[in-house]
Amino acid sequence: MAERRMFAKTIVDSDAFLEMPLSTQALYFHLGMRADDDGFVNAPKKIMRMIGGQEDDLKLLITKKFIIPFNSGIIVIKHWKINNYIRNDRYHATPYREELQSIGLEENGAYTLLLRNGIPNHNQMDTEVRLDKNSIDKYRLDNAQSANDFVAPSVQQIEAYLKERNITAFSAEEFFDYYSACGWTIGKDGKKMKDWKSAVRQWQRKHPEDVPEVQTEKNSRGEVLQ
Repeated sequence: MAERRMFAKTIVDSDAFLEMPLSTQALYFHLGMRADDDGFVNAPKKIMRMIGGQEDDLKLLITKKFIIPFNSGIIVIKHWKINNYIRNDRYHATPYREELQSIGLEENGAYTLLLRNGIPNHNQMDTEVRLDKNSIDKYRLDNAQSANDFVAPSVQQIEAYLKERNITAFSAEEFFDYYSACGWTIGKDGKKMKDWKSAVRQWQRKHPEDVPEVQTEKNSRGEVLQ
């Protein structure tokens, strides 16, 4: 089995991915690192527990269609073939033949579940594993109340906000590098950041723009002439 794994920016930079909690994103990366050469993982719950994840992290990846579950407990990374290209001399076929035969490829290379007659089943995940509305609302509420649920912004998101506020005194890279190095904490007590946009505005106050002094014409008594 190949040792190296890759992740496509088109997947991990998407809003659907970045809007998920960091714990869910981390689980996706760990599942991807431990998948076989066809993208299958036979012990996703073991990996979830190993990294300190929660059951809802796994369910959210299924609900958001980043992984496809099977009744056997095995999962497959939906965008595996978009993320990875494995040379033939290093490729080892998955032993999970039954699960492999139940999926096909969409035009963009993503896996999709098939019905027995080979027709793509786009609604299967809704009946396989689904967070009902009450569970989703509770999940969002619990995470909104948790200080540990802060989702770090990407450099692109920071750049967009700087442009929106017309901030040029510092760059998105400077802001990102500083706070990522300190674990996205603020203040002397090291509290976890809750709102990165608020932190941007604080940085703006600490980094005032160089505004050229307005030259005014004065008379002999020092009064400004209109």
